[in-house]
Amino acid sequence: MVILFDRFNLPPDVFELIFATEQQIIVAKELIKYIIANKGEITKTEMSVFATKLHEGKYESVLDRGQYKGKEVKLSYNKRQFYDRILTPMKAMGLVEYDLYKKTYKISVHFQADMMKIGIMWKEALRRLGV
Repeated sequence: MVILFDRFNLPPDVFELIFATEQQIIVAKELIKYIIANKGEITKTEMSVFATKLHEGKYESVLDRGQYKGKEVKLSYNKRQFYDRILTPMKAMGLVEYDLYKKTYKISVHFQADMMKIGIMWKEALRRLGV
């Protein structure tokens, strides 16, 4: 996944920086809330239940953005697209990690660490170029 941004017009929410559509932002936030509500770690089965509820339009939540802000709504999101456009990019960027041994998903801080590493790489590239 590629993140393109204008440093002079950074959105107030990191999810707006990472995801392209309003629907993806909402679903990604709900996934993080769901993991937090389950003590910061969920099993593969719990992830599948979350994705299935979204797919069937049975996932209920109070939204914190958009025209339905503050209202309880039922969310609907295709299960395959959830895995392809939400979960897989979140794992690849280090927002969520999957433990192969415990077969669980949990929130990760790797994203923050990697952003710091990218900044250091940029400084080193400039130094090598004599800047």
